[in-house]
Amino acid sequence: MARHTLSLAFGLLLTLISLNVRADLVVLQYHHISDSTPPSTSTSVSLFEGQLDMIASQKLEVVALQTATEAALRGDLSDRKQVAITFDDAYDSVYEEAAPLLEQRDYPYTIFVNTDAVGSRGYMTWEQLRELNEQERVTIANHSHDHGHLARRPGERQDDWDARVDNSLDRAQVILQEKLGIDVPMFAYPYGEFDKDLETKLSDRGWIGFGQQSGAIGETSGITRLPRFPMANAYGQLGNLKDKLLSRALPVDANELPAGVLADNPPTLEFRLPDALSVNRLSCFASGQGRIEIEEVGDSSVRITAPKAFDSRRFRYNCTHPANDGSYFWLSQQWLDLEQPED
Repeated sequence: MARHTLSLAFGLLLTLISLNVRADLVVLQYHHISDSTPPSTSTSVSLFEGQLDMIASQKLEVVALQTATEAALRGDLSDRKQVAITFDDAYDSVYEEAAPLLEQRDYPYTIFVNTDAVGSRGYMTWEQLRELNEQERVTIANHSHDHGHLARRPGERQDDWDARVDNSLDRAQVILQEKLGIDVPMFAYPYGEFDKDLETKLSDRGWIGFGQQSGAIGETSGITRLPRFPMANAYGQLGNLKDKLLSRALPVDANELPAGVLADNPPTLEFRLPDALSVNRLSCFASGQGRIEIEEVGDSSVRITAPKAFDSRRFRYNCTHPANDGSYFWLSQQWLDLEQPED
């Protein structure tokens, strides 16, 4: 019995050491880089510069999104601390403000484009996108054609939904190929909204899917529901940026988590922690409600439910667990209430 206990303890120690020496990929998500655009989706120019300075001070490797994501999902990063930079919607402030700053630092980045908006007021033109696309550091990818809400609406017929979503996904991909000569297998969900069927459409196309829930990408992440840290003014302040930049994926199999379309309000989330992590050190928070109680349900599994219902279309449960090197494991579960009005 003593030998078995010692062997078990040694196994847990090796698992803990393995968890603490590896690194995962952190992806940052931006919209506007401007001092005059809507605050909820904007990062001021000075804050953006401060964020880039902190990335440099932490000696993080800024990497191209697709190859780094694929390596993180394979568990190939080892102890390499990497960050990828992404922009949604192709706003003109990215061309005017962000692109020169990133060029000075020789940082790669990705722009997710909703093709119908290109050339409209406040958005880049095709000429500007072609100019950026000619740079090796820049990747242009699909953000749908119309920036619509792509999860299936209540009461929407299956055939109607298929036609609507297939048109938005594939039309954008065709336009990007015609205009820029690219066929990049990455997609960012408009508003960060997805459901199981939408994930299946991406999987059928062989595309990698990115949401807007926070967290790092690791070996247990889901390839069609990958997290990114929103970096708008409200979320990207320098005071807690280091924790996000150095975060790692809480090693919970994403395939065992719900897609997030609301069935009950408030919803319940249940998952199992690896044996090397402690339920007592786990902290969970709900959007707008602060810290929420964690119920241990045996076999290192936990169950969390916010104390009251939500009245927003999108909200999240965020859970963190400290690692021994001062960083945090991070899990963000997005919820989507389809009964709430679309933006």
